[in-house]
Amino acid sequence: MGKIRVLFICSRNSCRSQMAEAFLKKMGKDRFEVFSAGLEPTQVDPLAIKAMAEKGYDISGQEAKSLDRYLKERFGYLITVCNRANRLCPVFPGVSLREHWPIKDPAEAVGSEEERLNAYREARDELEKRIKVFIDRNDT
Repeated sequence: MGKIRVLFICSRNSCRSQMAEAFLKKMGKDRFEVFSAGLEPTQVDPLAIKAMAEKGYDISGQEAKSLDRYLKERFGYLITVCNRANRLCPVFPGVSLREHWPIKDPAEAVGSEEERLNAYREARDELEKRIKVFIDRNDT
């Protein structure tokens, strides 16, 4: 049996989907083929990079990618991690299962860098929990 292909989508592919991609790649070992994309990709958020580094994940080399890149591919799962992506994501004919994980956007946090970083940590920790559950659910 082949690897389960998973695509994480958020608005900008700058934070939440990048974190989810990194977690599943590492924690899922070789059981998953993992991708992420955005509706309007920008760049990987420096505070997301910092929050993930605290957990031993280096996402500084990841890049924001457009959803268009994947429209003709097949995936076992398409997982949206923001409400906007869930609303606006086009139908993927090649997707077996679609899930929505509503993770609060840490980029909307205000305050000092430390206060904003705390919002990224909260999103990171929530994604890590959800990835663990996802892996357990797909344990064959």
